[in-house]
Amino acid sequence: MDRIKLSRQLSAIENGDATAEFGEGPIIAITGPPGIGKSCLIDKILYELTPELVVGVLAVDPTSPVSGGALLGDRIRFNVLDDASKAESIYIRSIATRSSGGSIPSIVNDLASHLLANDFDLVIIETVGAGQSEMRCAAVADRIIVVEGPARGDSIQAEKAGLLELADLIVVNKSDLEGSEKVFNELTISLSLSSDPPRIMRTSAIDGTGISDVAKLLLTLEPRASSIRAKSRQKLLMAHENKIVSNPNFESILDRISQEGLSIPEALRELND
Repeated sequence: MDRIKLSRQLSAIENGDATAEFGEGPIIAITGPPGIGKSCLIDKILYELTPELVVGVLAVDPTSPVSGGALLGDRIRFNVLDDASKAESIYIRSIATRSSGGSIPSIVNDLASHLLANDFDLVIIETVGAGQSEMRCAAVADRIIVVEGPARGDSIQAEKAGLLELADLIVVNKSDLEGSEKVFNELTISLSLSSDPPRIMRTSAIDGTGISDVAKLLLTLEPRASSIRAKSRQKLLMAHENKIVSNPNFESILDRISQEGLSIPEALRELND
């Protein structure tokens, strides 16, 4: 793997200076609230999948609304990169949310497709957290894994946010901690009313519970039939947002809204013309 060449290609695609190659393969989004252990879970999954498979990880970092900068430091949380025998089969890249409103930028889909076109077997997208904005991961991924865990207060906040409607798999992480079984049972009962509930599994990055099973499932996980419409909605919303943001007059119209009192309906009419 020529990492320098690949990084330059992805940077050019991200900056709009090049077109992504089209590749087919699984693109899996792993989302969940901050501190739930997404990075640790992905780290352990990478231990299981490599070096037999070549895996790309696109870690989405929130951009500061003040400075416009992003930490872009997800790579420091992956211990698997310290193992030379596995690191050669892994490519990790942090992606700033930029103008995507703190959610997942649409360019992530192009970057993932480009990786698959360059002999990657699987692409994992790690998102910035759970909530309404993270429903946008459905617009860039084929399958969605929602990570839950104990000590969250309301264990079904993700369901209230609509995120579980999109989930193809729910992982209750930190199963070594007190309260994880309670969360697992609550989710099981809550989702049992659905005609097509997602599978629920328990994992622990500390003692290894369930890690191997989840890693194997990534390659065969199928999207739920009941989630297809909800995912299509997110794809349509992102496409509409892209059309507006890519309008060459977008920034000037923003200035007119803030400085001249241009109304939102008038702005939308101009942007959609």
